[in-house]
Amino acid sequence: MKITSLLLLFVPVAVALEHLAPDQHLWVFLASALAIVPCAGWMGKATEELAVRTGEGIGGLLNATFGNAAELIIAFAALRAGLHDVVKASLAGSIIGNILLVLGAAMLAGGLRHREQHFNPSATRSQATMLTLAAIALFLPAAYRAAAGPEGERVGGVSVAIALVLLVTYALNLLFVLVTHRTYFSGDAAAEHAGAQTWGVGRALGVLAAATVGIAWMSEILVGAVEPAAHALGMNRVFVGIFIVAILGNAAEHATAVTAALGNRMELSLGIAVGSSVQIALFVTPVLVLASLGFGPQPMDLVFVPGLVLTVFFAVLVLGQVSGDGESNWIKGVQLLAVYLILAIVFYFAPGKAPQ
Repeated sequence: MKITSLLLLFVPVAVALEHLAPDQHLWVFLASALAIVPCAGWMGKATEELAVRTGEGIGGLLNATFGNAAELIIAFAALRAGLHDVVKASLAGSIIGNILLVLGAAMLAGGLRHREQHFNPSATRSQATMLTLAAIALFLPAAYRAAAGPEGERVGGVSVAIALVLLVTYALNLLFVLVTHRTYFSGDAAAEHAGAQTWGVGRALGVLAAATVGIAWMSEILVGAVEPAAHALGMNRVFVGIFIVAILGNAAEHATAVTAALGNRMELSLGIAVGSSVQIALFVTPVLVLASLGFGPQPMDLVFVPGLVLTVFFAVLVLGQVSGDGESNWIKGVQLLAVYLILAIVFYFAPGKAPQ
């Protein structure tokens, strides 16, 4: 955390560049992006301190929820700026990033320290099924628009209806995870770490509040510079949304999931990575659709291009393959990271938008 905290120096740098050199979009983008990383790291540290008191399942949910606060803040800023394609790309990127990058890095790091790690495969399968449901919900609005022809303009109403279904499903999923089947997600390691907390609740909540404010501030600056910076770097906007913005939004989950895996707490690591993807798909995405109704005449819909939906399907498919036996090792982490790198290469060379 000490090295990461040094990046807090980029907070005043980003603010100064925005006011003194607003035309230097690339430097503004890089400074604000680097400033988000330590804020997300402190957010992850604070939620980990709270998670120690709650057990692995609820702890993973806490980490996922507060970690996704960064993603939600960035998405709101982009939504107000009318960057709907960047928002959609960052949402899809967060889902695949948590499954492939965050979980892959956690499995690799944990596997290098521990020969094998174990977790409840039933819990992972239930969450993978939720992600499959989300992928279906992302695909059908685009299929409806293509099939409906002139009436496809009604896709906004269809998106709102699907968003409400997703929110209800997510609420029922919380009931499943936290009440009726919480033993699936509890794990055994929480008791071993019950005395590991070093912060009080007040301090943890204070750090959470400060980190949230910092992320919100830096996100506003970053979103304002993202388009010209992407052009300067030769990147298309969808690549920036999927891999740059999403990675920044996932910084808290990434740090905490890897730390948990190194401590042989794969239940917590999976709860963070997979639970965060479920939350993005079933909660953050529909919330943004509904919130966009108040952001001008063009609200965001659920029409994701087929290339984005396909990447989510691929990520869910690979997740099912590597987690079905309830065991984790370093080679599984390598496999997840390899898929992520392949997707990054394809999207980087895509001509301006996601592959169709």
